[in-house]
Amino acid sequence: QVQLVESGGGLVQPGGSLRLSCAASGSISSIYAMGWYRQAPGKQGELVAIIFSSGNTTYGDSVKGRFTISRDNAKNTVYLQMNNLKPEDTAIYACNAQPFASIPAEFGSWGQGTQVTVSS
Repeated sequence: QVQLVESGGGLVQPGGSLRLSCAASGSISSIYAMGWYRQAPGKQGELVAIIFSSGNTTYGDSVKGRFTISRDNAKNTVYLQMNNLKPEDTAIYACNAQPFASIPAEFGSWGQGTQVTVSS
């Protein structure tokens, strides 16, 4: 399994932007799906965005139109561009690698997470 390291979190004002990065220890080109998930205090974890090896993407309803996921296979890195951030986006964001479609994402590789705080 690849090891994942997130970066780019921090404190931002409402309406601001952040870009998260997820660097993998190995090649991601053949990984079925790379995703971002988040968990806020007292809430269940939720899907933020997924990008498949095909290039197709899926977004959680709460971030559609504001967040964009992308992958750079040459750099073994996945990005999450977050625009028009809202206080409710405050959470720990974690990167996930789902190696095969037959293996649920939760059983794939996880990064340690990065804190995003949206506050004035």
